[in-house]
Amino acid sequence: MNKKELIQIIKQKKSFLCVGLDTDITKIPRHLLDSPDPVFEFNKQIIDATINLTVAYKPNLAFYESMGINGLLSLERTINYLEKFRNEVFVIADAKRGDIGNTSEQYAKAFLSHEGFDFDAITVAPYMGEDSVKPFLTIENKWVIVLALTSNKGAFDFQFLQTENNRKLYEDVLIKTKTWGTDENMMYVVGATQAQMLENIRKIVPNHFLLVPGVGAQGGSLQEVCHYGMNNDGGLLINASRSILYASKENDFAEKARLEAQNMQKEMEMLMK
Repeated sequence: MNKKELIQIIKQKKSFLCVGLDTDITKIPRHLLDSPDPVFEFNKQIIDATINLTVAYKPNLAFYESMGINGLLSLERTINYLEKFRNEVFVIADAKRGDIGNTSEQYAKAFLSHEGFDFDAITVAPYMGEDSVKPFLTIENKWVIVLALTSNKGAFDFQFLQTENNRKLYEDVLIKTKTWGTDENMMYVVGATQAQMLENIRKIVPNHFLLVPGVGAQGGSLQEVCHYGMNNDGGLLINASRSILYASKENDFAEKARLEAQNMQKEMEMLMK
């Protein structure tokens, strides 16, 4: 999916919501455990309940890899199910990969090619430099989402260190990595709990999309994120995971997930005006 198509979906749905499919088998409703594939069944019902309210889905690979081959099969079934909505949603592999060039080439094939899972985008850690990120940028109409400024406590361990250019490390990451791609194939992860930092980030990358986790269960403010981070194209994908997935642990989980997603979509619609 290219940038123009993504912007069009955002305008059509009046939403820039991304639902994170961080599906934890220990937290899904117990009645689903009798299903042949409980994780997929949970994902399918969440997708069916929210498909007209969201523009993106983001499976977190850790939740699938932790279950071994069965987890990967659940992921494959989820991706295959999302294929029927290919023109309606943007699908992100939250994999946070980053390795030497030839290994990154294989990761790119695994997640972005037709031979692999065929996601639209993948999250990437840029620590190992340009040659670890470039292989992901060679596949047409696919996106790299670079970790720039995260919302966890440990973000202050490294990301705010002062560099010799009198900048913070995350600023240098933005300045350097934006030369590797364009705003047509590269986005950035910026945590919602760092909302005021978005004003500065927009000075460095005014036209790139930003994937923003941390709204909802982590306490980030949607209004603040939009105030500081929205650009002329919208330019935001706001991720919500736990607040939607686990709005209920009962038989009505999909209905409650839809209501939570609907509340966010309505607020987004107002903020887009």
